[in-house]
Amino acid sequence: MIKQPLDLTAVQAFIHIAELGSFTRAAEMLGTTQSAVSLKLKRLEDRLGQRLMDRTPRHVALTARGVAFLDHARALMAAQDRALQGLTPARQRLVIGISDHVAGPDLPRLISRMNRQDPGLLIDIRIGSSADLLAAYDRRELDAAITRLQVGRSDGELLADEPFRWFAGPGWRHRPGEPLPIATMPEPCGVRALAAQLLDEAGHDWAEVFSGGGVAAVTAAIMADLGIAALAPRLAPLGAVDVGETLGLPALPRLPILLHAHAIDPRPRTALATLATAFRHGVG
Repeated sequence: MIKQPLDLTAVQAFIHIAELGSFTRAAEMLGTTQSAVSLKLKRLEDRLGQRLMDRTPRHVALTARGVAFLDHARALMAAQDRALQGLTPARQRLVIGISDHVAGPDLPRLISRMNRQDPGLLIDIRIGSSADLLAAYDRRELDAAITRLQVGRSDGELLADEPFRWFAGPGWRHRPGEPLPIATMPEPCGVRALAAQLLDEAGHDWAEVFSGGGVAAVTAAIMADLGIAALAPRLAPLGAVDVGETLGLPALPRLPILLHAHAIDPRPRTALATLATAFRHGVG
């Protein structure tokens, strides 16, 4: 029988290590060092009298005891959250803008992770172009914005950068002698501006044949064989084909993903750190 109460910060560290599979990522999530996280886990294991994780320099895995304890650990942290929420008069809101060229198919998983981090937090996510979101951020309509790099701005914390490619549907064929048909998002989309600039500099004759209000619309257009689009590979639809080399198109650069964040309260700041860590280690 355990006579002394568990250290809840150590329990939270254990959950992060288990979910992220990394002491380094858990430390980033908690805003501390890897050695501090390792010490918390050791103290928790000593308190329980059980080894919860097997770790080597390249591998972290739950032991059988760790697997059994994980659900209890999550239930314990959830009970703490419910207790604290009972003393809070209103839900705190975290308003985040995420660029449509950043969000991607992983967004549901990322939202779920944020909700697990703090079920009592009201998460308000706005999707739009990087330029529009940064304008809203500057007007303080957003607590944070995760965007692509914008010309003329040098602020923001680098989370990741990722490659872009020219994609088309599997049945699309370019007709010789005709302008290259391009599907894009409307201005002021930065990816659109970059693609147009590179095509012009390379001397390619092109024409915009489709303008969609989001990446989902653009990917639908290329799968309908309307033309090609500049996309990050993780945003390309299943079956889309990289046609850049075949058509002799200019190489697209890796584009940064940046976090812009105002000073916010600890609870939403922790949830935002969860999202930032996911982008930092899950994109590229």
